[in-house]
Amino acid sequence: MTRLGLPGKILACLFDLDGVVTKTAAVHAAAWKETFDAFLREREGPGYRPFDQVADYDRYVDGRPRADGVRTFLASRGIELPEGTPDDPPDAATVAGVGNRKNELVLRKIRAGGVEAYEGTLRFIDAVRAAGLRTAIVSSSANTVEVLRSIGAEHLFDVRVDGVVARERGLPGKPHPDTFLAAAHDLGVDADRAAVFEDALAGMEAGRSGRFGYVVGVDRTGQRDALYRHGADIVVDDLAELLGDQGGTA
Repeated sequence: MTRLGLPGKILACLFDLDGVVTKTAAVHAAAWKETFDAFLREREGPGYRPFDQVADYDRYVDGRPRADGVRTFLASRGIELPEGTPDDPPDAATVAGVGNRKNELVLRKIRAGGVEAYEGTLRFIDAVRAAGLRTAIVSSSANTVEVLRSIGAEHLFDVRVDGVVARERGLPGKPHPDTFLAAAHDLGVDADRAAVFEDALAGMEAGRSGRFGYVVGVDRTGQRDALYRHGADIVVDDLAELLGDQGGTA
């Protein structure tokens, strides 16, 4: 292991955004709950079973592209919707419409409350770059640029593969490894020389199936064992731990 807590062969670090770099996972979970609860209430009436902001979020939507999250959660409730189009209004009963409703809500929440970064992650990225390792941000979010700008962190990443880039290139999202593989390729690094940093179970699966050199699980919600089961090589509460800093959580 190097002083960064990574195998010596690692040349690049691929970071998820929500829950790893920024404290936006809770914002996304809240937006998903508001979206799905409104949809289920309209469809099933007052006796509907609400979206669980922890269990349902972790199992069905965390780390996945927006449309995949809609399909996967609704399928768990036996609901199938037409796909619709990207221009569907947020009240449309389509996969795209439900996704657009969620995106409107999350943007409103981000702009109202701002975005906070995990300071331990920023310190770790600074150390990684100082050591000469390359960096990429890999996120299913279509709002990655706006979020990074809000915390002044665009300059920390050599490559960005997010929801916008994935759509342009036709890349399937997590748990498929394609977005991480694309980031490694764009950095000029083989997958076995790159480390993946994720807080989502879908991200762990992507890291494992892509045969990356090291998969770091970041446990923000008490799912350490699940992160290991889904493919983590190591699980930390905060990336500052890899620098030997136990007090790094912001």
